[in-house]
Amino acid sequence: MATITLLLQRVREGERTARDSLFELAYDSLKGLARSRLRSNGHGNQLDTTALVHEAYLRFVNSGDLRADDRRAFFAFASSVMRSVIVDSARERRAERRGGDLMQVTLSTQVAESIPADDEGILQVHEALIALAEADPRAAQVVEMRYFGGYTEEEIAEALDINVRTVARDWAKARLLLEVALK
Repeated sequence: MATITLLLQRVREGERTARDSLFELAYDSLKGLARSRLRSNGHGNQLDTTALVHEAYLRFVNSGDLRADDRRAFFAFASSVMRSVIVDSARERRAERRGGDLMQVTLSTQVAESIPADDEGILQVHEALIALAEADPRAAQVVEMRYFGGYTEEEIAEALDINVRTVARDWAKARLLLEVALK
């Protein structure tokens, strides 16, 4: 899809209509990416596929920083933005369950146990992923694309322009490091 690459170039040159054309062209692929992520990780929460894609689009527009030179980089960047949307959504739900801006009053010592593991798990993985990125940035990128983006090893290899075996090694190494960090 050389068209996406051309539209990315026009976006970087400041052409306003190119951004909308880019997202219109990539919309179905972005929905597939979002659907894969939400389905594979059991997030039947307040976010649905369309909401995730639209929120990611708004973040692209508001940031004004579309860091992608070609189709692969665009979808890797989209995966990263979707990750941040999912993490922020989990944080918001956790804050709402804890009363948001309301004065905190503990009614039971068991309140923390009532928080679903999904949101806590997402946030724990996010924090562990930040630590992993400091130690091994590529392995962190593989985890991000696999866990938050729903990419296969083959898709990750193509997006990062590396060998599938390298992706598998990075994935195995990252899982071990994350397992230790999440304990």
